[in-house]
Amino acid sequence: MTQRSGATQPSIPPAVQETYGPADLSSLSLFGGGFINFGYWQGIDLDRPLTEHDRISSQQALYRHVLSTLAPTEGLRALEVGCGLGVGAGVALEECGLAHVTGMDIHPQQLERAGRVNADLLARDPEQLRFAQGAAEEMPFGDGEFDCLYSVEAAQHFRDLGAFARETARVLRPGGRVVVASFFVPGADPAGAGRLAELLETFANGLDVAHTIPLLVGSLEGAGLAEVRVASIGASVWPGWDRWLARTWEPGTWPRNFLHAFHEGTLDYFTVTAERPMA
Repeated sequence: MTQRSGATQPSIPPAVQETYGPADLSSLSLFGGGFINFGYWQGIDLDRPLTEHDRISSQQALYRHVLSTLAPTEGLRALEVGCGLGVGAGVALEECGLAHVTGMDIHPQQLERAGRVNADLLARDPEQLRFAQGAAEEMPFGDGEFDCLYSVEAAQHFRDLGAFARETARVLRPGGRVVVASFFVPGADPAGAGRLAELLETFANGLDVAHTIPLLVGSLEGAGLAEVRVASIGASVWPGWDRWLARTWEPGTWPRNFLHAFHEGTLDYFTVTAERPMA
C-alpha cells in the first residue's frame, strides 16, 4: 500500500496564502456561519431583502446538495478536500450518517481555525473527525483509505487537476465515489481564461484558476475513474450570490461580474461525480 508521509509541507500559492491566512476570508460579512462558498439558493425567495439566516442556509444547502450525490453514505469514511473551517464536515457527520470524516486543507491557519470551531465535536467523539494538512495534488493518506471523497468550492484553487484526479483515484477504495462542486469554464475555448481575468479580480491575481470542464472530466477519466457525470447548478447559485453581493457591491464592480460571466457563458457552477471501478 502506498502511504504518503506528509513530511514535506505543501507549497501554497501566494494568493491562496494571503486570502485564507492573514486576510481570513471566512471573517468577511459576505460569508457567514463559518462557510466559504457562494451558496445554493434554490427555494430561497430572492425578491425580498436577504438575511444572514438566508445566507447561512444557502451555504448549508450547497453542502447538502453535494453530499446527496454520494448517497447512500451511512457508515462510510469520507475525505473532504479543501475543508476550510470544517463546518461542512460537521454537516456531513450530523446529517449523512458517515462513520468518519477527514477534513484536509492546504492552509495551516485554516486548520487551526477548524480545530477551534469544531472543538466540541472533536472532544465529544475524536474517532469521528480529524483534520490534516495536505494538497489536493499530493494527499497524505494511504491507498484506498476512503469510501468517498467530496470537495466544495475548492477545485478553482487546485493547480493541477490531473494530479488531483490521480490522488483521488488512489485514496478511494474500489467502488468509492467522488463529487467535486465548484465553478469552471463550461467549454474548452482557450480564450475563456483571458476573459475571466478581464472580468474577475480573483482570476487576474491567481487566486482562482480558469479550469475547464473538459479538462476536469478528462483528468478523472485519465486517472481510471468511471461513470463521470457533469451537472450544471449555476441557475441555483449565481442569481442568489449576486443578490447577496448587491448588499455591499454596486453594479459594475468586479464581484458582480460572476453573474455576468454566467450569462455570457464564460463561467458556470457544476457538480461532477465519478467512481473508482471495482476491478
